[in-house]
Amino acid sequence: MDDDQVHIGSIFDDKYAQKLDDDDVVFVSDDEYAQELQLQEALMASVIPRNITINRRSLSSSSLPSSSKAVQVSLDCKKIKFANKETGESSRIICEICAETKDNEQMFLNKLCGHSFCSECVIKQVATKVQENIAGVACPGLDCKSVLNIDVCRPLLPKVLVERWDEALCEALFLAVPKFYCPFKDCSAMMLADNEGENIRESECPFCHRLFCAKCNAPWHSGVDCDVFQKLNEDERG
Repeated sequence: MDDDQVHIGSIFDDKYAQKLDDDDVVFVSDDEYAQELQLQEALMASVIPRNITINRRSLSSSSLPSSSKAVQVSLDCKKIKFANKETGESSRIICEICAETKDNEQMFLNKLCGHSFCSECVIKQVATKVQENIAGVACPGLDCKSVLNIDVCRPLLPKVLVERWDEALCEALFLAVPKFYCPFKDCSAMMLADNEGENIRESECPFCHRLFCAKCNAPWHSGVDCDVFQKLNEDERG
């Protein structure tokens, strides 16, 4: 029988065999564990008498004949932790846009809503919207109402794309602010209403430096109510 015995330790990779002490934990995947167990049972069946039952949950020296030179191996399931594919340095995540599996460092997390996409898809999303002159880039997540923040996306975007996005945001802000024009026809400079809701009347044009009424957008009419001033003829307004 000695010549026919198989060295059980040969089926293990060195990196596993060295870590099978009582105090060590072996990290293996579900598939690897199942394959190792099936191979062990096949080998053990060839060297162990048929009246000895192989325990799937524990293969140790107590199951072997006394003359066997097999390496003592303990595979108590309590000592085995299966690798978590969602954590650790080797984690792989599926991009919600392209459906490709990516490494953690290739992913972008939108902290505003929790959606995660690969960097390539985020760049494409921003580039497409900016080319359409859309400053507010929506999160590409399904039915998501959140947006992508330019400051958060800045590190992964090409410089030229960041600059164009900045310009689009400035243009959008400019269009959203109320505007008016200097009432003097020889000036007609455009100005932004930045009074933030305050009821301001007397104002000065920053271009021609003449006073005007910001309420009725007419030359300044001190002591005359706006409604009264608007009813006056041109020659009466002075």
